[in-house]
Amino acid sequence: MKSVGPGAVDSRPADYRAAFLGAMLPMAVVDHEGLVLCANDALGGLLGADSAALTAQSASDLLDLSADVRTWHAYREVLRGRRSRFRCTRKLKHPDGRSMWAEITVVPMPETGATGAKTGAGTESEARAEPEAGTGAETGTGITPGASPVLLSVADISDRHELQKRLRHLRTHDPVTRLPNRTLFFERLSAALETPPFQDDSLPRHGRIGLCYLDLDGFKAVNDTMGHRIGDRLLAAVAARLTDCAERESLHRTGGTLVARLGGDEFAILVEESAGTQQLTDLARVVLAALQKPFDLAGTQLAVSASIGVVERSVAGTSATGLMQAADTTLYWAKADGKARWTLFDPERNAHRMTRQALSSTLRPAVERGEFTIEYQPLVGMADGVVRGVEALVRWNHPQFGMLSPNRFVAIAEEDGSIVQLGRWVLRSACRQARRWQLDHPARPPLFISVNVAVRQVWDSDLVTDVAEILAETGLAPGLLQLELTESAVMGPAGRPLEALQALSDMGVRIAIDDFGTGYSNLAYLSRLPVSVLKLDGSFVRGFRYEDGAQPSPADETIVEAMVQLAHRLGLTVTAECVETVSQAERLRRIGCDTGQGWLYSRAVAPERIAELIGTSPLGL
Repeated sequence: MKSVGPGAVDSRPADYRAAFLGAMLPMAVVDHEGLVLCANDALGGLLGADSAALTAQSASDLLDLSADVRTWHAYREVLRGRRSRFRCTRKLKHPDGRSMWAEITVVPMPETGATGAKTGAGTESEARAEPEAGTGAETGTGITPGASPVLLSVADISDRHELQKRLRHLRTHDPVTRLPNRTLFFERLSAALETPPFQDDSLPRHGRIGLCYLDLDGFKAVNDTMGHRIGDRLLAAVAARLTDCAERESLHRTGGTLVARLGGDEFAILVEESAGTQQLTDLARVVLAALQKPFDLAGTQLAVSASIGVVERSVAGTSATGLMQAADTTLYWAKADGKARWTLFDPERNAHRMTRQALSSTLRPAVERGEFTIEYQPLVGMADGVVRGVEALVRWNHPQFGMLSPNRFVAIAEEDGSIVQLGRWVLRSACRQARRWQLDHPARPPLFISVNVAVRQVWDSDLVTDVAEILAETGLAPGLLQLELTESAVMGPAGRPLEALQALSDMGVRIAIDDFGTGYSNLAYLSRLPVSVLKLDGSFVRGFRYEDGAQPSPADETIVEAMVQLAHRLGLTVTAECVETVSQAERLRRIGCDTGQGWLYSRAVAPERIAELIGTSPLGL
């Protein structure tokens, strides 16, 4: 820079002032109280006033800098010399009537007082002050608290703001339906779940939120058969109907409603400030009715249905993740219950699902930890009432849920395959116990042991080898082992199960069909199976009750009598399940049932109690 010698006149301040006044960028110099010291013509033109008339006016009033607490505080910090820079975005009214978005920057000026201090650039969200920086960190101007004026500049960013707005719209809206997408939905949901800092007592607030989460039944078939073009038209038409339903519902309430497409054929209707469960279920009914009306898509008539999961709860203690998990679970219930319906979230049903999931995740290691035990229920001769055998019934002594009966976990074990490991343990333990009874009571006729076998044990393991090894290991005679399988397990197509059963029968093991009469009941196929015993389902036996005013069922008696006679002609023995009264037992005995099982004789008990019953009658007959 050219130096200025002694006696020379320094023209730089005048040059700076000329540049300041003639700049196209609207600017003003503001004192530490926030009053305009001078403004250029560009700022005057922006505000529709003569630049000279702006002198001594409050800059914050001119540019709306006190609109929110955070912006006002940051601005004042710069004026007081405690902050090196401030920037915010404001929507201003241009003199010609149009609105414009302006980026306002405020920086301290050097102590020389020269105008033209460097201004920063950048983009901030609307009405947000940039994060506070250390004093002098950005400009290095050596601020003197409360002494230096500041330079305020205003940049027109309307074009940039509009571009950002368009880009955000593209990012937050679905191009097919033009609805808000997953991104915007979760933004809105998160905002709705946040506790507002200020409450307006003039507006009714329920502090609740609701969600209808739905997808179309069979939408994939529409895409596969009619093409994605028709599929997209259908999605757009569905979106229009959902929007119409939500808008009509919003006319009668104060809270906001948002319809969004979350992906694929999944939609959500978010109801802020829900008035309660009834409001959400009413909305779900309206939506179902609207979607069931045929759609006319360029001459193509389509009828669709939807499944809807409905969740309504208090905002307090609710997270976006928790709400969506509940909605997803409830939507699954709606589909599992038959589709084309809405289902309301049920905490008890969900607790059962969570319990089932917890059991599933811990079942396999529970076998290794030894958490299972076996109880035994007597099988009693109908003629003399003497205990002939016992059925082994597994129990899970769960550390969290207590003692669980088989109906709580066997189906889960069959689904995940752990039934093979569990079934092998039950078989070995039961055979070992039966052999122990035999050795402890050599003078008594030995009890046979009946063990349930799942279909998956036959398919997923070598059951014949397992049985042979366990019998050899425990020393139990094959004739003292009875394996129970359901009708559906043995009366299917010929193949591996039939071959396994035949091999077991040839080994001397007895095969029993459990719950007979409730499955296929293929009598022709029954004659070719290696079966020794039929166990009549308890639903037939209940028809024999005479006590407590119960009316016996002649039809049940006729069916049971016919099945007993048929079984005997085929060389099979018959066991009646669920025998609870003396009259039932007497009638079954006259019909010809060979053995009975039920609470009349005994519930399932520990092995020590069975030892007391060997060779005796539980009823003292």
